[in-house]
Amino acid sequence: MSGPDGAGAHAAGAQEPVSKPGRGRYLGLLGVLALAVVIVVALLNGPRELHGIPPGKKFAPFAVPLASGNLSGDANVATRAGEGQEGSVPACSVRGSQILNICQLWERGPVVLAVFVDSGSCRKVLGEMQALKGSFPGVQFAGVALKGSRRSLRALIRSQSLTLPVGIDADGSLQGIYKVLSCPQVSFAYPYGKVQSPALLSTPTAATLRSRVAALVAAAKARGWREPAR
Repeated sequence: MSGPDGAGAHAAGAQEPVSKPGRGRYLGLLGVLALAVVIVVALLNGPRELHGIPPGKKFAPFAVPLASGNLSGDANVATRAGEGQEGSVPACSVRGSQILNICQLWERGPVVLAVFVDSGSCRKVLGEMQALKGSFPGVQFAGVALKGSRRSLRALIRSQSLTLPVGIDADGSLQGIYKVLSCPQVSFAYPYGKVQSPALLSTPTAATLRSRVAALVAAAKARGWREPAR
């Protein structure tokens, strides 16, 4: 994750570097502009173009560097070994103290995932998610910035006192596999990653987000999941 050789990832305890050589190295600003263009086109085409992963489908696996850490590199989004630029090993196996791994989160419980661009009001949802963590101790809240600046994200983490994991998708892989056409996109999944309800496609109010998380917890309990004691 420190580069194509992944030495930094192994030092941090990861099994395989997240880095995918040759992708996303010069596209930071262009990626943000591209997302903006896609959003405008989608809005012009109507709300059917804004969807995220539909209920009943499973979250796509990924592993990305944490913004708070020192590892760098592109996302691993491989579903099996030997997928070249997607990753040489399955993303679910890429773990470490400086890695945000969605598989590791869904193994622990229901997941609320915000994919966002590190700009403007898109980032506000992270503070709203942080405020709910204490009320829903079994829910795994996380955010991933498409492209983005580590310095800016670290400043955001400090200013909002975030303890939820925030990752960096350096090459924007999640934009396609999570069908991200809005900012932010907030998705809700049962334990082990099956999507529970339609994604929120704009910054929600605190009341809306709380209601959706409560509905996720209730639905997960109905399927046999037990929320840990507070």
